[in-house]
Amino acid sequence: MNTNEAHENHADPYEIDESGHPGESGRLPEHAPRLDWAELAPEAFKAMVRLDTAAKRGLAPVLLNLVKIRASQINHCAFCLDMHSKDALAAGESAQRILQLDAWRESRHFYTAKEVAAIELTEAITVLTDGFVPDEVYARAAAEFDESELARLIVAITTINAWNRFGVSTRLVPGHYTPAS
Repeated sequence: MNTNEAHENHADPYEIDESGHPGESGRLPEHAPRLDWAELAPEAFKAMVRLDTAAKRGLAPVLLNLVKIRASQINHCAFCLDMHSKDALAAGESAQRILQLDAWRESRHFYTAKEVAAIELTEAITVLTDGFVPDEVYARAAAEFDESELARLIVAITTINAWNRFGVSTRLVPGHYTPAS
């Protein structure tokens, strides 16, 4: 089922009533996706899925979820935030750690040193305003991960940033994702 079919087949609890006002819930309506890039560029989509699968080998799922959520927060990708937060919760992650992730510097005590190094590296790779990843950030990550893990972590961070850019540019609609059981 493509994104548009999922949207069309889902009962919309946010419908606008006949007078143009939000329905009983008072919520605004969903936006429509711009296009279904996965259907229109299936080879690229399949390549992204393979890259994502390769990147996560050997890395803890809890760590990967934190990285994916943090990059998605920075990139304002609502679809990916919805997906990866639900995946993290389904995998046993606490709501508190997910909620605190945007303020991790103030709430470091919720995370391990390894997770903090990964989150910090995620931010540095995601926001390249200085044009590079600072040496001290890289060094902290290198102290927590062996070279093989660090290489996969960099691939995972790069991959979620690409997914975020697909999601934001095509305006994928959050709220309909259900984690695999």
